[in-house]
Amino acid sequence: MQAYDLIVIGSGPAGRRAAVQAAKLKKSVLVIEKGRRVGGVCVHTGTIPSKTLRETVLNLSGWRERGFYGRAHRNKQSITAEDLRRRLAITLDHEVEILEHQFARNSVNWVSGEARFIDPLHIEVATDTGPQRFTAGRFIIAVGTEPYRPANIPFDGEAILDPDEILDLKRLPRSLTVIGAGVIGIEYATIFSALDVKVTVIEPADTLLPFIDRELVDEFIHDMRDRGMSLRLQSKVKRVTRPAHDACLVELEDSRQVWSEMVLFAAGRKGATESLELENCGLSADDRGKIEVDRATFRTRLPHIFAVGDVIGFPSLASTSMEQGRIAACNAFDAPAQAPPEFFPYGIYSVPEMSTIGMTEEQVRQKHIPYECGVARFRETARGQIMGLNAGFMKMIFALETRRLLGVHIVGEGATELIHIGQAVLNLGGTLDYFVENTFNYPTLAEAYKIAALDAWNRIPRKQPSAAAHDDAMAALGRFGKAARTG
Repeated sequence: MQAYDLIVIGSGPAGRRAAVQAAKLKKSVLVIEKGRRVGGVCVHTGTIPSKTLRETVLNLSGWRERGFYGRAHRNKQSITAEDLRRRLAITLDHEVEILEHQFARNSVNWVSGEARFIDPLHIEVATDTGPQRFTAGRFIIAVGTEPYRPANIPFDGEAILDPDEILDLKRLPRSLTVIGAGVIGIEYATIFSALDVKVTVIEPADTLLPFIDRELVDEFIHDMRDRGMSLRLQSKVKRVTRPAHDACLVELEDSRQVWSEMVLFAAGRKGATESLELENCGLSADDRGKIEVDRATFRTRLPHIFAVGDVIGFPSLASTSMEQGRIAACNAFDAPAQAPPEFFPYGIYSVPEMSTIGMTEEQVRQKHIPYECGVARFRETARGQIMGLNAGFMKMIFALETRRLLGVHIVGEGATELIHIGQAVLNLGGTLDYFVENTFNYPTLAEAYKIAALDAWNRIPRKQPSAAAHDDAMAALGRFGKAARTG
């Protein structure tokens, strides 16, 4: 039986960051990945594939040029499922190659197989060559999540699919029904809409993406409907059937019917903890497979076992999962670990993109903070005109008394990149003055920050300078005048 300082179960963003961090602390590390290749859900079925699919669709469809050439414009007239799979395979091969090289460079061992706990200090891995047993002083569980598949949905892998299965489409549908208007559902719905697929989105709530600023969501919904997408909000699914080979029927509780060639069920995910047999080591998961941890250290009830990434729930982002893995590895071996800043960006890779950081306007109101907003539309920027953007919207929120930036919310092309300017200013305690006084490259979409800041500046009342400040200013003006006269 091989012994290690640390065993990491899962090789997604959280697992690989934890493994590399522990290796840099001179610890022996084993990573267990149930798939045949490293990378986890993020690389093979989640983040990377969906974003690759999005980029492929936007390129082939000519979506970005439709502002100039009309909605009928396409870079490739006949787009097939094979076109989408080809680019995806190239991207995934490249990502796996990078990860394998990173493990090799840091002397991180990994084995392919499904792990289960025997007791708190030992695990068994079912490999192709038979079961293998390992032991370690520390464990980090980073198994991620898998699609939630309720028993009443007749998944068939062909026409009624979950988000993992839709990446392996054999053909593109002419119509698609998406059940669930969360991040995953909205991303795939808008991606297929960009291919001119007729898309219907069904959501039991009265709105979508409740953690996003309402004004931003309203702008996004308007764009979706303008493209011909159909939204069925406050609608619960009663039954899903497939009456014919090329037809699926979704029946709603309000007696409405939605017909389409394919159905994508994207209403949530659950932690992939079922096969771990956590009860053998004294741990348990909730009904959605999530593990409870101390959010400061990521320790479970057992001090030598940690859990990170999507398996612990919110916020379930690849970016935050990486930081959780790093912090957990440091805490496991009593190394100093600085917690990340309070605010981190959300990126939703829909069409168009959305990204947000800080407080929404609704949250600011709840906290009774006096505030003012500044708004900029991408079509107001020279870069937006060059790119032919008709949509795109930035909203910035500032505190009235301190002028500090409280939140940035963006919908439109490049939103997930633009957000990082706001992130830096927000986390460093910057104010409205930064955006007003600084120069941005021209022409760029980043110029929207200055436009939005000036919009807010026009609404913020000017504060009268104090008597001392007034005297200092007058003295400086006098010195300037004297120097000018004698110079």
